[in-house]
Amino acid sequence: MKLTFQPLTQETAKLITAWIYEPPYDIYGYRQRNQNSALSYLTSPVNRFFGAFQAGELVGFRSFGADGRVAGGDYDGRFLDTGGGLRPNLTGRGLGQSAIAQGLHFAATTYGTQRFRVTLAGFNLRAQKTCQRLGFKIIQKFTRPHDHHKFLILTLETLPSLTFAPSRA
Repeated sequence: MKLTFQPLTQETAKLITAWIYEPPYDIYGYRQRNQNSALSYLTSPVNRFFGAFQAGELVGFRSFGADGRVAGGDYDGRFLDTGGGLRPNLTGRGLGQSAIAQGLHFAATTYGTQRFRVTLAGFNLRAQKTCQRLGFKIIQKFTRPHDHHKFLILTLETLPSLTFAPSRA
C-alpha cells in the first residue's frame, strides 16, 4: 500500500467524521462529537492532520503534534507526537504497520525529526504490537485522570525501514 499525505480539507474531514469503529475502538471516532467542532479541529493547521491516500482514495489519516497527547501523560519536546487511524473497513487487516511507517517518513521529511512518540489506549493490543514491530519502546504507563482509562506512551529514536510488505490477517 503506497500512500501520499495531504492536509485535511473540509471534504476529507467530513468523511473521517462519518467513520464508525466497532467497540472498543469506537473511542477513536469523531462521529460522536459535534460535527462543526470536529471539522474545525481536524482542519485546523495547528493540529497538523493529514489525509493518507492510496491511488487518490482516502484510506486513513495521521496527526503530528499535541493531538497525540493524552491528559495524565508526561510529555516533553524531545519527540514529535503522532497519532492516526485507518478507515474502519481497513482495520485489523495488517495494513497499520505500513501506514504508520509511511506516515513517519512523511513527518521526518516535513518536520525534520526521526524521534517520535505515540500514546496508545491500554486495551489496544493491535496498535501496541504494530508500533513495537516498528521499533517503538514503552516508556510510560499511566491512567487518564478524568475517566481512569489506561494508556501507554511509546517512543521511537530511528525511522523504521519501508522495505517490508504489510502482513495480511
